[in-house]
Amino acid sequence: MTDPVLTAAQKRVQKKKQFYKHLAAFIGVGFFFFAINLATIADGDRELWFFFPMLPWSVGLIIHYLTTFGFPGTGILTPEWEEKQLEKEIRDIRKKTGYVPRRQDELELKELSKEKEDNWESEDFV
Repeated sequence: MTDPVLTAAQKRVQKKKQFYKHLAAFIGVGFFFFAINLATIADGDRELWFFFPMLPWSVGLIIHYLTTFGFPGTGILTPEWEEKQLEKEIRDIRKKTGYVPRRQDELELKELSKEKEDNWESEDFV
């Protein structure tokens, strides 16, 4: 059985890794567009166009950052915020439906209840 904390930590590290790859691609392509822009400037024409394709990508990068790290200073969209919201939703749903989970120590395995019902003889055991 895998550790749920380890699994959650691995997912979190993967999200961060994906963001940093996205950021590296953004910076690399931005420099590439800038270099092309400088190489194609004609005499007297100093129009810089490289930032036009970078603007929509910047919006996407900002959204990726916010979904990975949350809003800076607010704690919104962080893993802790997500966990609190999940707990709140579970409480609300239980309150609306009246569902009360059974305690773990109240649960019995079917095999154990069968053993309680059957009268085993000592010869039956190997």
